[in-house]
Amino acid sequence: MCLHIRNCDQEPGQTFWLKPVFKTLHPFLMQGQEQEKQLNRMRLVATGLLVFMAVLFVATRALEARYPALGFIAFISAFAEAATVGALADWFAVTALFRHPLGLPIPHTAIIPRNKDRIGEGLSDFIEHNFLTREVLHEELRAVDFAGVAARWLADPVNSRAVSLQIARGLPSVLHLLEDDDVQRYLQRHLGGTLGRIKPGPALADILSLLVANRYHQEAFTRVIEAAARVFENHQPYLRLKIHENSPRWMPRAIDNKIYLRLLDGIQEILDEMREEDSEWRHHFQEWVDALIERLRTSPEYEARIAAFLQDVIQQPLFHNYAADLWKNARTRLIADAVADDSRTAAHLEEALLSLSQGLLHDTQLQSRMNEWIHEFTTELIFTRREFIADLVSRVIRTWDAETVSRKLEQYVGKDLQYIRINGTLVGGLVGLLLHAVSLALAGV
Repeated sequence: MCLHIRNCDQEPGQTFWLKPVFKTLHPFLMQGQEQEKQLNRMRLVATGLLVFMAVLFVATRALEARYPALGFIAFISAFAEAATVGALADWFAVTALFRHPLGLPIPHTAIIPRNKDRIGEGLSDFIEHNFLTREVLHEELRAVDFAGVAARWLADPVNSRAVSLQIARGLPSVLHLLEDDDVQRYLQRHLGGTLGRIKPGPALADILSLLVANRYHQEAFTRVIEAAARVFENHQPYLRLKIHENSPRWMPRAIDNKIYLRLLDGIQEILDEMREEDSEWRHHFQEWVDALIERLRTSPEYEARIAAFLQDVIQQPLFHNYAADLWKNARTRLIADAVADDSRTAAHLEEALLSLSQGLLHDTQLQSRMNEWIHEFTTELIFTRREFIADLVSRVIRTWDAETVSRKLEQYVGKDLQYIRINGTLVGGLVGLLLHAVSLALAGV
């Protein structure tokens, strides 16, 4: 069967996506066609039996009048007469469910088309109160091992790789949906709101406390001293020149050199003292850091200054441009990596999925907790939306026209209703035969 949109000469890649859709819908289409065939077949049998009984009744009545000595003909005639009446009654009853018999607007016929909305509401109410109760949902979902099934499925590298590739391949589509201006407005609006809700002072105090606990502040102090020493060492000629330029003209050059050497010795002595672990300089620096942490943690003034500074930074065009460039660069890198054959995003996702599945497979307690959470979450999710879910039935039926509802229901139950017509014909005939026998017995008495 050709599934191309225009013709069968198109490239396969242009319409390959229709094939899975057709394969999915094919069983349902075939099921409806098969139901229609079975219904027509059984309807033909039931109607044929009705016609046969009517012909048999007429024939036996004619034979009965011509050959009154053949008593058994009367029994056959009684059977055929009652069977014809039963068949007609059941035909009328079955037909009246779905349409007007013979197209005549007889009262209380075409019951389903005339009451389709009420039927839909009844089905919806029945489903809601009998199938979507918390007890039924919990009992049915409890038997499903969601975590175990997912873990075993993802433990297969083929499956985890397929999932990771699907996620990675879908990432560019998601990123292309995000406009740059929208992202900038989102960052500006939500980042500003987030900063307004948090307290940056205590956060900075916690960060500094962590650095102090690991003595990173002393290491930074040492680096600053070493940097100052290198600057001093590299700029000694400049210091000598400045001392000479600022000395009185009558000052001999030898005195300038002594001042310069004493300055060098003094600065070097201070730097050496700062390098010592227990120097006064380090103690003063430690006290200053401790005081700063305390002020950051408790001072409203510091809190207000930091918050104002951060808000001012966010409002700066430079920050907006930097955020925009950062977003564009990240999006470009993500898109390029997602479509690459050796995508690191897909590889990381695959590794994470395999690690997750292995962890679940070997941790039965975690499986149990996850299943319990999924069961409770799914049960409550469905139960709290049971009215909406059940109302789907009535909503869909309301959108159908009366003929569609009648046809669909007749396809599903019409075959069994034709058996009712057949049984009514046979049972009616047996009842007629019994009544004829009773009447003869009473006449003989």
